[in-house]
Amino acid sequence: MALDKWIAIAFLVICIVYGYAAYNYPLLPFERNMVFLPNTMPMVLSALGAFFALLILLAPSPKADAEGDALGNINLGKWREYKVGQALGLIALMIAYALALRPVGFIAATTLFLVGAGWTLGERKLVTMIGVALVGALCIWYLVQEALGIFLRPLPWFLS
Repeated sequence: MALDKWIAIAFLVICIVYGYAAYNYPLLPFERNMVFLPNTMPMVLSALGAFFALLILLAPSPKADAEGDALGNINLGKWREYKVGQALGLIALMIAYALALRPVGFIAATTLFLVGAGWTLGERKLVTMIGVALVGALCIWYLVQEALGIFLRPLPWFLS
């Protein structure tokens, strides 16, 4: 079986477990009559993830070309030709973002993460990246703070 099918199986299992946990999430008494429950979005995400995983599992495998290579197949023997460094760099940036979120503040940490991710992926227009990342971080912070009512520390701990 191809690698994408194995990944789809793992993703399907994760989505089923996530959906089960979201469905069995204990609601508070005042949450039972709300239109949008705290577990609504996780249940929708798990259903969509399971749907797409099943779509990948049930899709026919791509046909091989004249050289025997199928489009989209990953050849683990040629792993050095893939952009593994970029993937590992993004994972390291995600870990650094998670660790910096509380002490640095949401706006600065998110802006630095987005700029670093753009730089890792090859974007070199620094002024544009900073502007777009700052506007995106401010918009997300405002929506989470005002629309959802969830407090996110916007500034570093010594400025708040």
